[in-house]
Amino acid sequence: MAIWRSGGWPSKDALEIELLARGWITLSISAGGHETLQLTPAGLELLGQARQRQKRSASAHDRLAERVATHLVDAGRIVWRELSLRAQFLSRDEVPAEGAAPTLTAPMALPLTFDTPEQCEAAPAKASWRVARPDVFSIRNTSVEAYLQPTVHEIKVGRADLLSDLRHAAKRESYQWLCCECTYVFPAGLAEPQEIPEELGVWVVHGDVDSGRLEVLRPARHSPCQLPFAVWMALAKATPVPRSIEPQQGHLGQPADDAAGS
Repeated sequence: MAIWRSGGWPSKDALEIELLARGWITLSISAGGHETLQLTPAGLELLGQARQRQKRSASAHDRLAERVATHLVDAGRIVWRELSLRAQFLSRDEVPAEGAAPTLTAPMALPLTFDTPEQCEAAPAKASWRVARPDVFSIRNTSVEAYLQPTVHEIKVGRADLLSDLRHAAKRESYQWLCCECTYVFPAGLAEPQEIPEELGVWVVHGDVDSGRLEVLRPARHSPCQLPFAVWMALAKATPVPRSIEPQQGHLGQPADDAAGS
């Protein structure tokens, strides 16, 4: 896949020897003497077969999550899957009156750990924590923190799972604490938009989860959010979803006229 995304310089390792010997890649040398690797037709066929096996083995949930992640990456966002993030939620003994909005402490207001008993005792008793595992977490590709707009996309492919999730208020609130917008994504016909809380976005996929059309039935309500330091650390340790199409790798020292003609 790395060679397919961007033909580049050979590493001269044992794996490349095997790939060259089987005829799955070819070594090209430009007029300037620069070596690059490219997939042969046999290599492309092998890669296509492997992708089909991977799709068949993946669950519908994982395939739809991959579809949403790829869509967001191609839209220019930085995307992660299967993160484990510690998040705050509203304790059940603090449920507000009907019609009132829940009030969660700002993300940076409370430490994730307490170094002394005094710190623990001074912490608000209403604060509760849980580990949130969003299916797809993404931020905008920007160097300005205020413009990051972190979002969560939660994937559901079964109605029972969706309804169970909607009854689990702490799970939804922990997602909302971590992001500016939270959206549920599921196959069309699984639920009606009015069944989903109004502050949550609704995306549906028509037809096959791998190739069906994605439709935004309702955008998520935007709420300003600042990422906690612990989330930054988790993102730094995790690997984002790669782009589906990488730009062609340039060649160090290649003349400008040669690069333009290649």
